[in-house]
Amino acid sequence: MLAGCGSAADRALEETFEQTYTIEPTANITVINGDGAVLVYGSNTNEMQVRAVKRAYSRERLKQIAINVSVQPGSISINTKFPPKPKWALFDRSGTVDYTVVVPATANIGGLELNAGEVLLDGIHGQRVRARLGSGPMFAHNCFSNVALTLDRGTLSIAYDWWEPGKFSIRANIDRGNAWAFFPSDIVCHLVAETKRGKIENDFKEPAGRGTEETTKIDRLIHGGGEAAITMRAREGNIKIVEAHP
Repeated sequence: MLAGCGSAADRALEETFEQTYTIEPTANITVINGDGAVLVYGSNTNEMQVRAVKRAYSRERLKQIAINVSVQPGSISINTKFPPKPKWALFDRSGTVDYTVVVPATANIGGLELNAGEVLLDGIHGQRVRARLGSGPMFAHNCFSNVALTLDRGTLSIAYDWWEPGKFSIRANIDRGNAWAFFPSDIVCHLVAETKRGKIENDFKEPAGRGTEETTKIDRLIHGGGEAAITMRAREGNIKIVEAHP
């Protein structure tokens, strides 16, 4: 069983795709991937930079992984096509693709789909962000937008280094897994968190009560509530609300 471990047949082959596209600042962007990663960064730019690293265990399968980028006025799609998965192989060697995508911060992420791997959304300020991950870790950092995150199985982390007033919403739904949310002390929002099988810990309450209350649902106006709304729901898992800079 161990014969051949570390041999050339067990080492993944790589191929890199890099391209830059001039796009509209508020363009709608969709990314569809199978296994791997999708990392999306908002930047002060009028371009979309795409870097994709394909990996597979054979040259034939590496060539069969196709990256299709379609650029239309106001709409961009990145679609990944994988070869059929082996039916009788002990391990799935159909390949992975890791994307790093830099877009205008004001762009919209209309749909990000990944079956398994890692998702990161950082610094997106457009009107909407939609992302779904089947299995793995999901991160959202400083996204002041109408954000909808769906995670079937894994760990979700939401973090803000500062808070901006405005009308936007963050909705996160986790089927199986834990969720962490890191907010600054001056956050102003309506916070709802609920888990069916698990517990919720919340730093944004009276200091004397911190860490002593176990609950499965909270519905609270933080610093008056404001116009921002944050909703986090887990079917099976814990939710932790952290005051990042108390």
